[in-house]
Amino acid sequence: MSKYLLDKFLYSIDRDPELVERYRDDPRGTVQWWEAERANVILNCPQAERSTWLTFTAAEREALATHDYVRLFELGSHNFLLLTLFIALFERDYDEPLAFQREFAARLGHWTAPYPDIST
Repeated sequence: MSKYLLDKFLYSIDRDPELVERYRDDPRGTVQWWEAERANVILNCPQAERSTWLTFTAAEREALATHDYVRLFELGSHNFLLLTLFIALFERDYDEPLAFQREFAARLGHWTAPYPDIST
């Protein structure tokens, strides 16, 4: 399991409005594309700089592909990165202010301290 890679995915998708829309419309395809094309690109380096060893586990890949933010939290995704991306994905589907954030909190409400480790 690579919490670093999960967080890198959340961070990089959230910073690009086109990728947010792509991930919303085709989550499984976006995860497959991102893992093949972007997972091993080193952040803040030219495209020529790449690693070769980073891949998602099957559980991580499935949680990302199904927008399962509860499972992603359980796998150790950073809660702020997770929340900001999912706000960008789904807040527009709700009529009431903060309705998605309330749902997010309620779905994660079964957790009590200590929370999953978010260190990478």
